[in-house]
Amino acid sequence: MASQSRPRVAAAVRGPLERRDLPGLYTRVCALLDANRGCEIDCDVGEVATDAIAIDALARLQLGARRHGCQVRLKNAAPELVELVAFMGLADVLPA
Repeated sequence: MASQSRPRVAAAVRGPLERRDLPGLYTRVCALLDANRGCEIDCDVGEVATDAIAIDALARLQLGARRHGCQVRLKNAAPELVELVAFMGLADVLPA
């Protein structure tokens, strides 16, 4: 459950994503996290394809967020993406 006392920050992940995009995406989000430690990130994933690369990217972002005391929440996720997250056992890690 989301904490009401955490500041909220908006971010967006746009597609299509390729594996080579992941390090840069992680670096950009970590810069946002450095400036907003302890925040909750509303991450708009409405343009992200439902594939393993997207899951890899989102899991990496959540890992970076946790290292900064933050939490990523998926916003505008396609039902198929939510289902793939659940199928991969990551529903608790990547809440929608």
